[in-house]
Amino acid sequence: MKKIIYVIVLFSLFSCKEDKAIVSQNSKLFYNGDILTMEGDEPTYAEAVVVENGKIVWVGSKTEVQSKYKNSEEIDLKGHTLLPGFIDPHSHFGMVSNTMGQVDLNPEPVGTVKNIDDILDNLKKYKEKNNIADGEWIFGWGYDDGQLAEKRHPNKKDIDKVLPNNPVYLQHTSGHMGVANTMGLEKLKISARSKNPDGGNIDRFPNSQEPTGLVQETAMYPFVRGMLEILGSKQAEYFDTTQNYYASNGITTAQDGMTDRNTIRFFQSQADSGKFKIDLISLAGYSELDSNLADTSLRFKTYKNGFKVQGTKIVADGSPQGKTAFFSKPFLTEVPGCHHDCRGLPSLTQDALNKLFETAYNKDNQLFIHCNGDATIDMALLAHKNACEKLKQPLDKDRRTIIIHSQFARPDQLQLFVKYNLQPSFFTNHAYFWGDVHVQNLGKERADFLSPMVTAKSLGLKPTNHSDATVTPINPIFTVWTAVNRVSRSGAVIGLAERTTPYFALQAITSFAAYEFFDENLKGTLTTGKLADFVLLDKNPLKVDPMEIKNIQVLETIKEGKTIFKK
Repeated sequence: MKKIIYVIVLFSLFSCKEDKAIVSQNSKLFYNGDILTMEGDEPTYAEAVVVENGKIVWVGSKTEVQSKYKNSEEIDLKGHTLLPGFIDPHSHFGMVSNTMGQVDLNPEPVGTVKNIDDILDNLKKYKEKNNIADGEWIFGWGYDDGQLAEKRHPNKKDIDKVLPNNPVYLQHTSGHMGVANTMGLEKLKISARSKNPDGGNIDRFPNSQEPTGLVQETAMYPFVRGMLEILGSKQAEYFDTTQNYYASNGITTAQDGMTDRNTIRFFQSQADSGKFKIDLISLAGYSELDSNLADTSLRFKTYKNGFKVQGTKIVADGSPQGKTAFFSKPFLTEVPGCHHDCRGLPSLTQDALNKLFETAYNKDNQLFIHCNGDATIDMALLAHKNACEKLKQPLDKDRRTIIIHSQFARPDQLQLFVKYNLQPSFFTNHAYFWGDVHVQNLGKERADFLSPMVTAKSLGLKPTNHSDATVTPINPIFTVWTAVNRVSRSGAVIGLAERTTPYFALQAITSFAAYEFFDENLKGTLTTGKLADFVLLDKNPLKVDPMEIKNIQVLETIKEGKTIFKK
């Protein structure tokens, strides 16, 4: 008996000793840099972080960690800045991928287009370079009428000059309208006899019913559907390139902002084949809500091999710079196709929006509603209230309904966001790209309250901030810069009072973005037990001149402890 007790005591002593030092050949210890944990509302730094089996196992002092985790591979950060991998609050992964099969028509600084002749020259060269036969569709993306020298949309007659024998569709930078040439209009059977669809507009030449080629909102849907079908055959070819593009910008979790059922199946097949380098979150389209809710194989809010369908995206209005966002007060400048009380277009009736909210809330399906104009936000707030009352649910239940863009939310609406427990996902890139345009179209008071990040946070909300790519480029560092500085193309400050701190701007793409997707226990901060998703920057956004933030470089992106991009 004494011998047995002696063995047990020795074993216990040995076990206690081993608890003090964890010997691991597979762990990595990151040190000698600004390790910004993103925990809490004030900046907190750690001396070292240890990663093992794809997760964070230690955050703390270097001395303690070295004594605890022996034989770890030591990674010297060389004074650079390590923080959680960027989480994309809203973009269109599939559309970004599709642009690889289209003509780039972006103005500076994204592209080189300055006028309509540049657009026509790019289209002509694209056909020649790619040996596109007559009769085949040609697509372009990113043109911005507000940045063209002519200050107008190209029309079908312009495009016909260089491409009379190909159907053509050019997507506006807003993603809410586009222009087709004569053959493109004929393919979709749009003529002078065509009526405007509900929630859409077919632009006409003055004093005529003849279409110019410009189709807005729901009128563009047939063109976009056709484009996606044609380009869809190359999804697999572009998929990895698109992942690499996101990863090169420090993003470890991306979003596809409205995904049809076929594309959901494609994404899941890529994930199940082990082809994901980053996580991808999909928002299903509202037109397929009933089908998706009835599909038992579709497990919302649940990752499978790095992919999950989080909820449902509703498009409730259009674009402010394209003058199709729905406002309570009119635009101050001329609106194509409108001659009186021009306040933009809701994409859905109030009844239709009410029904979508009620259906989704009844099944605990998270909603993401595209609302740019304040009148559309009013519609969403009413739909929320109506659904809660009909279903006898609390107004402030933790649904995390996200009002995407919320660009021109009024102060009283933000108060209702708090009351109803809704969250905004803002879009401060607009301050740079279209801030000057908003001042002209909406007036300085409305323009200055664009994406009111500071006001929202002061009310206790957790706003995120996104690129809406392809509308603006995937570049979280630039998005931080626009939130902090709110400087327009001309150098004007758009809403001085709504300038954020650099730390808050980072929260909007890390910890707050994780919260948006119910991922706060999985990612978004450097916390023991969370995924080892990191981005390494050459400089600390909190320690450089605010105007220099946009020049910070992503040096490395790490997903679950493995490098997926290195500069």
